Amino acid sequence: QVQLAESGGGSVQAGGSLRLTCHASGSGYPNIRYCVGWFRQAPGKEREGVATIYGGGSSRYYSDSVLGRFTITSDNAKNTLYLEMNSLKPEDTGMYHCAADCWYEKTNGTWYATVWGQGTQVTVSS
Repeated sequence: QVQLAESGGGSVQAGGSLRLTCHASGSGYPNIRYCVGWFRQAPGKEREGVATIYGGGSSRYYSDSVLGRFTITSDNAKNTLYLEMNSLKPEDTGMYHCAADCWYEKTNGTWYATVWGQGTQVTVSS
């Protein structure tokens, strides 16, 4: 069974930066890391895919709202996923979850995943 554990969230002012880390444990992780990513859920909003690495690492996706500000990377040797967040805005506030075994549903333009971490809170104040 794969477990994902996020860290690195916190409270920052607008314009600041944070680096989120997600460590995966469990022998099954190599089988599902062909698609891994970060999702966030803001208060009163549905969970959205923020950034993903898919195609076994050959491709990356960023939502329009974070493109150019966030960078997703992974270190497979360490079973770790990162999200570097720069120029943070108040609208970036939310619970950030890492996920694995993800896919993109073209019919509704939504990312889904089957394995989730508990999340780490990011709060950006103006």
